[in-house]
Amino acid sequence: MKLTTSELEILDVMIYPEPFHQLMDETGMDPGSLRDDLIHLVSHGYVEVYLKDGSRSVSPFYDIDNLHKFAFKATRSGLTALQRR
Repeated sequence: MKLTTSELEILDVMIYPEPFHQLMDETGMDPGSLRDDLIHLVSHGYVEVYLKDGSRSVSPFYDIDNLHKFAFKATRSGLTALQRR
């Protein structure tokens, strides 16, 4: 699967679990675009969803309507895709 420029930009800042608002700040993306890209990355196994404090994974059980309540971290697959760009 070919990732978009914005998806690669998101993966680039996700070495550690990052809360939704911090991803918005670091990428400069609007909430809707970031939400769409994150859902796409999660559904393809490039990103894992964590509790907001980053303490444990809740993938695949998270509320896509409330992404601000979670943190996100690139998976091994996501980091590999990032290296291949």
